[in-house]
Amino acid sequence: MPSLRFALNHMAAPALPIEDFFALARSLGVDAVEIRNDLTDNAILDGTAPDTISRAALNHELTIISINALQRFNEWNAARAEEAQAMISYANACGAKALVLVPKNDGTGRADGERQENLRQSLAALKPMLEAAGIIGLVEPLGFEICSLRSKAEAVQAIEAVAGRSTFKLVHDTFHHHIAGEAQLFPDLTGLVHISGVADPAVSIADMRDPHRVLVAADDRLDNVGQVRALIKAGYAGLFSFEPFAAEVHQLKDPAKALRASMDYLSAHV
Repeated sequence: MPSLRFALNHMAAPALPIEDFFALARSLGVDAVEIRNDLTDNAILDGTAPDTISRAALNHELTIISINALQRFNEWNAARAEEAQAMISYANACGAKALVLVPKNDGTGRADGERQENLRQSLAALKPMLEAAGIIGLVEPLGFEICSLRSKAEAVQAIEAVAGRSTFKLVHDTFHHHIAGEAQLFPDLTGLVHISGVADPAVSIADMRDPHRVLVAADDRLDNVGQVRALIKAGYAGLFSFEPFAAEVHQLKDPAKALRASMDYLSAHV
């Protein structure tokens, strides 16, 4: 197996200011990061200018692989179009390569026929906006039963329907993949892999949520090792980005030590 190429999502250490987060990545030998637009009192929400982030990334010799995320992207309307354009412009200005696209996850828009049409409509509208800026749209199915886009297979069908293979890629999130129960992989259309584990032995798959998502270790219930191994064997050669949401990870005094341990575990077992 080739060596794994890791990246860090700012959710791995959301309390760190952007400069410190970038420094954390470099201290781990990581050269690619994801920034977010949902961290209170932190970039981007605090008004940090895109050129500030661009300069910081340059100083730390980092590639910004994505901004995470345009929420409810498959509910297309004038407000969403305006939000999308603002995020695409920010991504372009800060040097981000892609924008993560997250679907509605509130139980609405799930009807068969309706959800596929909504998805195609949104991708068709986003396609020229993304292409004009040279930004990739990373579509992230969430796997939850209440989600309006659960499966990667359905996302691929919509991407094909809008002739969007050069504009859109999939996020394979190991957590979402597991809870979706979707066996099929799409390595040729996968643009990024998010990794996190679930260690809680008591929670059922149906009840797994973001707060359960920890760093991957030997007690992982999501078979991250198997998923990563299968993706690589199928031809995926991209990045594996840590995206833990659990408070216990966010409160770590030494996130570098914990991240290093998870990187070492995955490298040794994949």
